[in-house]
Amino acid sequence: MCFSAEASFAAATVLLPAGLASSYIAFRTDRRYLGICALPFLFGIQQLFEGLVWTSGSASDLAAVQRFTLAYMFFSWLAWPVWVPSAIFFLEPGRRKPLYLGFAVLGAVLGGGQYLPYLVHEDWMSVTFLPHAISYGGIMLFDFLVARELTVVIYFTAVILPLLLASRPEVRIFGLLVAFVFLVTNLFFRFAYISVFCFGGALMSLYLLAMIWWKAREPGTDTATNVTDGPVAEKSAG
Repeated sequence: MCFSAEASFAAATVLLPAGLASSYIAFRTDRRYLGICALPFLFGIQQLFEGLVWTSGSASDLAAVQRFTLAYMFFSWLAWPVWVPSAIFFLEPGRRKPLYLGFAVLGAVLGGGQYLPYLVHEDWMSVTFLPHAISYGGIMLFDFLVARELTVVIYFTAVILPLLLASRPEVRIFGLLVAFVFLVTNLFFRFAYISVFCFGGALMSLYLLAMIWWKAREPGTDTATNVTDGPVAEKSAG
């Protein structure tokens, strides 16, 4: 697939209704899954913004490129490292919740430190349109403190590790899918890692619709009252 405005808009067209469907099923079956099941919808919004970055670049509208890039990077730098651990926080037993609270705080510090300066220093952000991808670059606040590579490692750790350490196997599967995207991105698309990683992660998030749909079909799930009973309830409590 070549990455383009058409690819981003097509992804958004699939992800937005998929995210609404997965969120609705989570609301009807187990509301603790709402946070993670909303990810496809949020990814859909992000892909919509990247499509607008593409079209603004084609029209040579630099002001629009800057505006839509800031909207896109809000998800890349700030939303994902905070939302992901926060969503899993509600799925974890009490003894593990402090761990995910810590991940969320780490994500907020990292994401806020990276994203918020762009609101003040617009010239720090650079956008390069490549034949099949967008390269988001420029100055990052933590560049003044540590090597860029370390910032990237901490970022991906804040996003992926909470998924891999989750107590629920269905969440760990999603973490493995995202980790696979990370490996592929670094092997073949390092020149545009933010754009490609988010696009791949968006596609992998469609798994969450299948995950919650399958969970809704488990015996003992009462979709009318939003509770589970028997073995399923015991498993969910763990």
